[in-house]
Amino acid sequence: MKKILVIQYSQTGQLSDVVASICRPLQESKDVEVVIETLEPVKPYPYPWKFFEFLDVFPESVYLDPPELKPLTVSVDEDFDLVIFAYQVWFLSPSLPITAFLKSKAGKQLLENKPVVTVIACRDMWAMAQETVKKMLADMNVRLLDNIVLTDQGSSLASFITTPHWLFTGKKDAFWKFPPAGIADEEIQKACRFGLALLEGINNDCEKNNEPILSGLKVVTADTSLIKSEKIGYRSFRIWGKLIRKAGQPGDARRKPVLVIYIVFLVLMIVTVVPVNMLLKRILAKFSRQKQEAMKQYFEQPSGSGDERMNQFKCH
Repeated sequence: MKKILVIQYSQTGQLSDVVASICRPLQESKDVEVVIETLEPVKPYPYPWKFFEFLDVFPESVYLDPPELKPLTVSVDEDFDLVIFAYQVWFLSPSLPITAFLKSKAGKQLLENKPVVTVIACRDMWAMAQETVKKMLADMNVRLLDNIVLTDQGSSLASFITTPHWLFTGKKDAFWKFPPAGIADEEIQKACRFGLALLEGINNDCEKNNEPILSGLKVVTADTSLIKSEKIGYRSFRIWGKLIRKAGQPGDARRKPVLVIYIVFLVLMIVTVVPVNMLLKRILAKFSRQKQEAMKQYFEQPSGSGDERMNQFKCH
C-alpha cells in the first residue's frame, strides 16, 4: 500500500476544498493510505480578517519570519511515498504557517528526499511565492514532480475587488456586476482529475522518477503579463516590509502609520503601474514572442499547461 502525506493550511477553507477534491480518488482507493496534516498556528490568524491585522502580517510574510505552530499530529518517523503540499499565497509569498512548517525541523524530516506535488489556490499572482517554495524545497533535496495552480474566477480587476471583500467580510457571493469571489466551484470539482492521475501514477511507481505525473491535465497556466508586475511588487514589498519591521514588532501600534502609507502606495501602484505594465507587456510580447514563451514555459514547470490528457481523467 502506498502512503501519501498531505500538508495544508487553509484560512478560508477554499484550499481545503481543493485538496479534498484532489484527494477523493486517492482516499477511495484500497491501495492508498492518505494522511492529512492541517497546520495550526499557536496564535490563529483571523477569518474574516480585520483590516490592520491583515496588513500587519505583510512584513513577516515577505521576510519569511515563521510563527509558532502547534505540534504536528503525524509522526516525523513515518515514511511516505508522496507528499501533496498545499498552500495559499500571502503578499506574493507562501502563507506564514506554511513558511513555519518549511523552516521547522519536523518539516525537514518529513519532506527531505521526498517526491512532492505542490498545490496553490490564490487570486492570480503565484509565481514569486512558488519560486520561494521551490528554493526551500530544493534545500531539502525534494523532488518537485508537479505544481497545481487554481486561481480566482473573473478578471484581475474584478478579483481586486471581490477578494478583499471576501477576506474582510467572509462573504464570497456575487454582488453588483462582480462574480463570486474565489475559485469557481466547477473548477474545484474538476480538480479531482489530478487525484485520478496521481492514483494511476503511484500505482505504476511513477513517483520514483523525476518526471511530472500530471502533464497534459491543464495543471498550471502562467500569465506572463502578470509576472513582471509580480517582480516589481515583490521588490517593493521587501523595501516596505523592512521599514515596517523597523517601526515595531507585529501588533505594535507604531506600525499603523507606516501601514497606512504603505496601503495608499499599494493601491496606487495596483491601479496605475500594474495595468500600464500589463499593457506594455502585451504590446512588447508581439516583438519578443520567443522570450515570452521561454518565460511562460519556465514558470509552468514542471507540469506545463498542456491539456492533451484531459479526456483520460474525468471526474464523476
